[in-house]
Amino acid sequence: MKYFNTFYGFIRLIITVVLVMLITLIFYISTPIKTTQTVTLPKGSITNTINYLKSEGYALTIIDTYLLAYFIEGKPRSGTLVIGEGKMNRLDFLHKLTNAKEAIDIITLIPGETLPIFLETIAKEYKFDIKKLEEGYHKFSNYKEAGIIPDTYHIPIDTNETKLMKILTSQSEKKYKELAIKHLKKYNEKEWNKILTISSIVQKEAANKDEMPTVASVVFNRLKKNMALQMDGTLNYGKYSHVKVTPKRIKEDKSKFNTYANVGLPPYPICSVSLDAIKATLEPQETNYLYFMRNKTTKVHDFTDSYKEHLKNIKKAK
Repeated sequence: MKYFNTFYGFIRLIITVVLVMLITLIFYISTPIKTTQTVTLPKGSITNTINYLKSEGYALTIIDTYLLAYFIEGKPRSGTLVIGEGKMNRLDFLHKLTNAKEAIDIITLIPGETLPIFLETIAKEYKFDIKKLEEGYHKFSNYKEAGIIPDTYHIPIDTNETKLMKILTSQSEKKYKELAIKHLKKYNEKEWNKILTISSIVQKEAANKDEMPTVASVVFNRLKKNMALQMDGTLNYGKYSHVKVTPKRIKEDKSKFNTYANVGLPPYPICSVSLDAIKATLEPQETNYLYFMRNKTTKVHDFTDSYKEHLKNIKKAK
């Protein structure tokens, strides 16, 4: 009987301890966590994650380490995560650490825009240091211009200038290599710079995507005949991206981008180039065209291989 009472008392003690622990745990779990809109987590173990959050002011303990390890599916993510500002149930907060979406910025480069204008725009919009952006670009890109394919990019919100340029240029470089190997069977930076340069002229001059292979044919035809390209778009390089090309501008511009004053291609691309412009350059239409003039009625270009006909198209345009 004495043994039974002792055993029964021991069981009651265990039950009491378990109940106290459960009540304490429930109370602990129900204690809300004050959160910020985003939280930046380092790579590492669950213990490292909890310790880092504690150092950032989050009211966490070793208990949260076990909760995260044994009661929450998945491992904590790294990077800047969108949590939501306010107060949150502890388990919900720990669950957010494993499945919250990464905070991102959306950066868009449009076809035909120049690097200086693009960097200036994102520097203003995202409070970046433009000099660091320029340094980062020239550190990672093989091209003075057109090293970033125009597209919409989703970038982690905690990215700095150097990381941003590395992301944009590395993604573009990968695509360039794929295109070069597919069409040219090899990737040579000097040769690809020429492809990008012609593509950038096509980008600036063509009225639409459908015209691009025809414009590319004119560029190649004039180069073969050692004729000056005489294309206004080449003067919209760098900071002159949106400056109207006038007879005065053509006369005064002494750079190698002035294809009225210089025979051959500019030294490097004049702007960002779309994949359509690159493909048009790699697969130009076969024509004898040497001239084209914008038609005010159709809003596209009239192409011809006759200078006499070209003069008529100019007169018609005026």
